[in-house]
Amino acid sequence: MDAELFGRERAEVAPGAVHAPDWLGADRQRELLAACREWARPPAGLRTVRTPGGGTMTARQVCLGWHWHPYAYARTVVDGDGTPVKPFPAWLGALARGAVADTLGPAAVPAEPYDIALINFYDGDARMGMHRDGDERSDAPVVSLSLGDRCVFRFGNTDARTRPYTDVELRSGDLFVFGGPSRLAYHGVPRVHPGTAPPWLGLTGRLNITLRVSGL
Repeated sequence: MDAELFGRERAEVAPGAVHAPDWLGADRQRELLAACREWARPPAGLRTVRTPGGGTMTARQVCLGWHWHPYAYARTVVDGDGTPVKPFPAWLGALARGAVADTLGPAAVPAEPYDIALINFYDGDARMGMHRDGDERSDAPVVSLSLGDRCVFRFGNTDARTRPYTDVELRSGDLFVFGGPSRLAYHGVPRVHPGTAPPWLGLTGRLNITLRVSGL
C-alpha cells in the first residue's frame, strides 16, 4: 500500500467534470468485478472492436442494454456473434444516478434512466485514443468507474483532440463523471500501469465501466 502524505482529494477537472477518488469501497469493487466477469462470458461477451477503417481497438469490450459498434447502437452484437445484447441491470442504473448526485448534485441527475454500459478491459499494452461519447441522443452525464490497474486518463476540450487537456491518474475504485459543458469533451487513456491493481482485488489489468443514457 502506498504511503501518501496527503490523501487524494476530489477535484473538478473541468466545468461539469469531477474526479472522485476511492468512491467504491473494497467490497463494492469485488462485487462489480464479479459481475463484469459474468458479463464478459459468451454469448454477447467480451470482443475485439474493429473500426470502419479496418483497425482494431486494443481495449476489448462488452456492452449491456444497448450494443455499441462504431459508431451506432444496436440491440444485437452486430459486429460479433450476432446474439442479443445482455440486459442492463437496474442496480447499475441506481449506481450511476447516485454517482451523478454525489458529484454534480441532485439537479444533474437525468429524468431518463441509465440504460447503457460499455465495459472496456485493458491489458498492459492497451490504449484508448482521444474520442467523444457522441453516439447517444441524450446529454445526460457519463459515469465512469475504474477497477484494477491504474491508468492515465486524459480529459480534453470539446473542440479538438489536441491540447488543452488534463491528465488524471485513475485508480481502482475511482469515479469520474462528466456532463453539462464537458459532456462532449474529448478524452482517452494513453497509458495503463501494469501490476498496480490492489492485490486483494484479484484482477490483472484494468476494467472501465462507463454508464450512459441512450435517449433511444
